[in-house]
Amino acid sequence: MGAQVKRDLPAYVYPKGRKGYLYFCRRGAKPIRMMCEPGTADFAVEYARLMKGNLAAPTRTVKKLIAHYLASHKWAKLALNTQKSYRRHFTYFEETMGSIDPATIRRVHVIEMRDSLADIPTDASRKVGALSVLMEYAINIDWIKKANGNPAHKVDKLKGNRPKREPWPADKIAKFRKAADPRTLLLFEMLIATGQRIGDVLMMQWDHIGPDGISVQQQKTDKRVSIPLTADLAKALADAPRIGPYIVSQNNGRKLGYNLAWRDFMSVRRKIGAEAWDIHCLRHTAASEIASLPGMTREHVMSITGHSSEAMARLYSGSAEQKARAKEAQNARGSKSEP
Repeated sequence: MGAQVKRDLPAYVYPKGRKGYLYFCRRGAKPIRMMCEPGTADFAVEYARLMKGNLAAPTRTVKKLIAHYLASHKWAKLALNTQKSYRRHFTYFEETMGSIDPATIRRVHVIEMRDSLADIPTDASRKVGALSVLMEYAINIDWIKKANGNPAHKVDKLKGNRPKREPWPADKIAKFRKAADPRTLLLFEMLIATGQRIGDVLMMQWDHIGPDGISVQQQKTDKRVSIPLTADLAKALADAPRIGPYIVSQNNGRKLGYNLAWRDFMSVRRKIGAEAWDIHCLRHTAASEIASLPGMTREHVMSITGHSSEAMARLYSGSAEQKARAKEAQNARGSKSEP
C-alpha cells in the first residue's frame, strides 16, 4: 500500500503511524484499521460498511483459521520441528492480525508485514512462508475463494546479511579436536561424521547403533536414514562413557540440550578462532567431504544428509562437487593419448 495523504482519502479515513496504515475514525468511537487498498472495489465495500455502522466482528478470523488448521490432519502430519516453528509465527499472527477476516488479506498486506520486519530478514521470510501455508489452507476449506489466490504465495524473500555458510577448514577441524573437552568432542565427531542436524544428533541414543551404523529419525523431514560409522566416530563412541540412554548426555545422564551444546561449542570456537563456522556448517562439511571424493555423486550426498532434492544437496556440498568433477575431467584430459 503506497503512502496516502488525507486529501486523497474519503471522510473519516486517516493514515496513522510510521507505516501510514489507514484507520476509519469517528469522534467518540475506537479507530478501526482498514485492510483494503484505496481505489479498489474492496475498499469501497469496506468503507460503505463502516459508514453504515456495520461494525460486527467477522465470523471468520485469522485466529479461528489458526485453530482450525491446528486441528487438521495436515497439521498432524508435520514434523515436530516444523510445528514448533509454525506455532511461533502463528502467535505473531494472532497478535497482529488475529481479528481480521482472512479473505480481506491482500498481497500488499503480506508485503507490508514482511517489510516491517526487514531488520530480521530471515524471520520475516519465514513468517511469509508460514502465512502462505495458512492462506493455502483457507483456500482448501473455502474461507478464501480459489479465484482470489493465495496472497502470500511467492512473495519475494528478504535477503539476509549473514554470510553464506561454508564447510569447516581442515586446520580448524584439527584445532577443534585438540581444544575440545571429551563431551564436546564427541558431539563434534557425531555431527561431522553423520552430517545430521544438531537436533537429530542430540536425540541419538546408544540403542540406535546397530551392525549397519546408527539409525536416525530426522525431525524435520520425518525420514529415517541409516548412517555407517566412520573410523573417527567409531573411536569416539568406543571412548565415550555410557551414563544414560543418550549418546551425548549431561553428567546426570539426561539428554544434552541445544543451549548447553551451543555454549560448549562456542567456547571452543572462540578459543581456536573459528567463530565464522557454526554448528550447522559441520553438515556442509560432511556433504563437502563426500562430494570431493572420486566417484561420489549427488545421490551419495543425499544418502547421508537425507536431503530429498538435488538442489539442496548441491547447496550443502558447495564448491567441493565442482572441484572434484573438474579434477576428474582434467585428469582424463591429461591421460588422453596424443594422436
